[in-house]
Amino acid sequence: MPTKRTTAAAAAPATPKSLSSGPKTLTANSSVYEIAHHVWQQYLATTPQRTMLLDAFMAFLVLVGGTQFFYCVVAGNYPFNAFLSGFCAAVGQFVLTASLRMQTSSVSKGKAKDQVVGDGSVSHERAFADYIFGSLILHFFCINFIN
Repeated sequence: MPTKRTTAAAAAPATPKSLSSGPKTLTANSSVYEIAHHVWQQYLATTPQRTMLLDAFMAFLVLVGGTQFFYCVVAGNYPFNAFLSGFCAAVGQFVLTASLRMQTSSVSKGKAKDQVVGDGSVSHERAFADYIFGSLILHFFCINFIN
């Protein structure tokens, strides 16, 4: 006759373990790392790839502007026009990209493909054309400012 074995797992009711892909609730005692990790995971899960590409380009522009400013502080700003033109190009391109990101965000998804929609917003194609036109004007002035 086989012996009857009892285990703690069989005696205790099985509790379902939460999966890491499920929604995680943060408590008031959550660490800064847990909060940042949760925000990052939500960003990756809910943000469209096109918007992430714009965000990566904006991070690159911040890096470029910061590098130029750091170089100006450390090495001096002898050709001040060159520094000012390069820094203004980075800041101006950041502003134009932020404007493009706002106009093409998923909040305005589902709108008509006309040039101007009834509530005053523009189509994605028109927003990109405005972005290119503004970038050309910005860089024209920056190149002319260098001398």
